[in-house]
Amino acid sequence: MIFGIHAVMEAIQAGKEIDKIIVKREFQSELAKELFETLKERDIPLQRVPAERLNRLTRRNHQGVIAFTSAVAYHRLEDIIPFVYEQGKNPFIVLLDGVTDVRNFGAIARTCECAGVDAVVIPSKGSVSVNADAIKTSAGALHVLPVCKEKSIGQAIRFLRASGVKVIAAGERAADTYTAVDCNTPIAIVMGAEDSGVSVENLRICDHIVKIPQFGAIGSLNVSVASSILIYEVVRQRMADNT
Repeated sequence: MIFGIHAVMEAIQAGKEIDKIIVKREFQSELAKELFETLKERDIPLQRVPAERLNRLTRRNHQGVIAFTSAVAYHRLEDIIPFVYEQGKNPFIVLLDGVTDVRNFGAIARTCECAGVDAVVIPSKGSVSVNADAIKTSAGALHVLPVCKEKSIGQAIRFLRASGVKVIAAGERAADTYTAVDCNTPIAIVMGAEDSGVSVENLRICDHIVKIPQFGAIGSLNVSVASSILIYEVVRQRMADNT
C-alpha cells in the first residue's frame, strides 16, 4: 500500500503499477482535484469508501487516500501478440471477463503457465488483480506468466481478432461443444464469471461460442476447472497436429 496524497501522486507519475485507489467519501481539496485530474489520464480504478475503512487498513496518516500497488509488472497485449508471431508461434491467449475470485484466478494462471499460454488478460476494472493470494494459489506462475491489464475485455477481443487471432468464448447455451473448433490457429479463450459467465456484449463479438457437456444436476463447473478443460483441448489438438 501507498498512503498519503503526495506519495500516491508521486507513485502514479513515476509509473508504478497501481491496481486501485481508495479515497474517503468526503475527500475534497485542491490536491484531491489534482489527483482526480491525474487519474483521468490513466485507467486506474477509484473507489470512495467510509473513512473507517482506510483507518482499518493503516493507523498512519493516510490523508484520506490509499493506493494498492501490483505485485507484478503488467504487460501490454499489443506487445505480446507481435512478439509471439515473431517467434514463429501461433498465439495462445486466455481472457478473464468478470472473474473476481483471486483463488480461481491463481488456479487458472497456474494452468495457463503449465499449458504454455502466452498471456492471460484481465480488465482494469471489475476484475481480480495480482495479489499475494493469487500468487500463492498460482504456485508462483504469476511471477512468470505475462498478465495484461487492458481497458476492457471487449477492446482486447477486437484487437485480437484484428490481429488474426480466433476468439472462442465459453457459454452454457452454445450449440457447439469445445472439441468442435479447430485450435491449430492463433487462438484466444474467453472465460466469464461463475455467476454470470461472459458478458452478452463480449459474446457477440467472439468468433465462436462453445460449451462443455454436463450430465449432472449441478448447473455449472467451477471457472478454473472449465478453463483447464478448454486450455488443454488446445494443447491436445496442437500436439496431435505435430505428430
